[in-house]
Amino acid sequence: MASTFSRKLLTIGVPVLTLVFGWHLGRQYEYRAAASPQLVVASGSGKILQDPPHEANLSGMWAAWKLLSDNYIDPSALDSNKLTMGAAQGLVRAVGDPYTVLMPPKENKSFHESMEGALDGIGAELVMRDDLVVVVAPLKGSPAEKAGLLPEDIIFKVNGEQITSLTLDEVITRIRGKKGTPVTLTVYHKNDTSPHELTIMREHITVPSVETKTIDTKRGPLGYLALRQFGDNSMTEVHAALADFQKNPKIKGLILDLRFNGGGYLDGAQELTSQFVANGAVVKVVSRNKAAEILSVTGNTTYPTLPLTVLINEGSASASEIVAGALQDYGRAKIIGMKSFGKGSVQDVIELGDGSSLRVTIAHWFTPNGHSIAKLGITPDITVQRTAEDYKANKDPQLDAAVAWLAEGKDVSKEKKTGTAALLR
Repeated sequence: MASTFSRKLLTIGVPVLTLVFGWHLGRQYEYRAAASPQLVVASGSGKILQDPPHEANLSGMWAAWKLLSDNYIDPSALDSNKLTMGAAQGLVRAVGDPYTVLMPPKENKSFHESMEGALDGIGAELVMRDDLVVVVAPLKGSPAEKAGLLPEDIIFKVNGEQITSLTLDEVITRIRGKKGTPVTLTVYHKNDTSPHELTIMREHITVPSVETKTIDTKRGPLGYLALRQFGDNSMTEVHAALADFQKNPKIKGLILDLRFNGGGYLDGAQELTSQFVANGAVVKVVSRNKAAEILSVTGNTTYPTLPLTVLINEGSASASEIVAGALQDYGRAKIIGMKSFGKGSVQDVIELGDGSSLRVTIAHWFTPNGHSIAKLGITPDITVQRTAEDYKANKDPQLDAAVAWLAEGKDVSKEKKTGTAALLR
């Protein structure tokens, strides 16, 4: 019987390198399932699922298996373990949910390494969008950034091989590799009609979840905290950063940067929201056969009234959308940037006995006011775009807008919002 250790998760994609904007949940949400399907079994057992529901007819699959065994020109290529894993992956893929995935042992190992914040690769996060593999962003100073990979690039080939028929996990497996080895990506930059070939040397990269700094303004210093993921140690780093800001009584406001944060532990989203909201719900989780679950703030608030802005963009997803959505619903923060990714589902991660794992969608979530962001995303209060040209020129108009709002009460977006900005006192 497979191990049934299970974790819920909230994320959009797997980092190609080490960044990680992964998926997971916190300890209070970890549990052992009472019964879990054993998706990987010994070849020839005649079953892929224990007690398949509705007496599923598996005769077609086993007929194909036998025909391959009897007729394929190279019998040595018919590895029963690979065939069984392929059948199980096909079963899961047939559900049609991009977030319900069976990860083989190698991919599962890389996934867990990425959640710890370190592995070998190129340093970029990818997502699958409209059946295309799209770059969310390269990491600062990463091999991907140095080679010219840009946000919104579409990857067409890896080492000359077209990837249009592959899953995101399969593409990532091809891109990752040992430190010091090259990988060539054929990409289309946004609005370009000609492909570009980028050869990138893989490196070992360790990336902290949190980046902080202090921004001086005429009205006083602002704290800046960028959270790249809700991973294993992310909230420990967040608490340390907030404690450092508290040592400076002159801090006039805080910028929480959730751009390119693709998600992570659900309780991390709950805990982060709790730093800025003293009372109320954080998120409503609606499961298949359970009553709706309301996750509320913890009561351990660090900054209940400090002026706050939150930066989001197309790479902000799931757990980061929960935080942005809750802070927006409560009017606690001004949300600035671009509409977020729009992932409104929760996954369990079930570890199987052979080293593989099954990620399966088990719930949908809603903001405190009952809004679903699935495919819709969080719409910012102030819309500000950051173009590829801005990235190349190292300009950040979204951050500039957040600074302007906190320091001057100004909406510097092209589309002015109604209402009067409240100046800091």
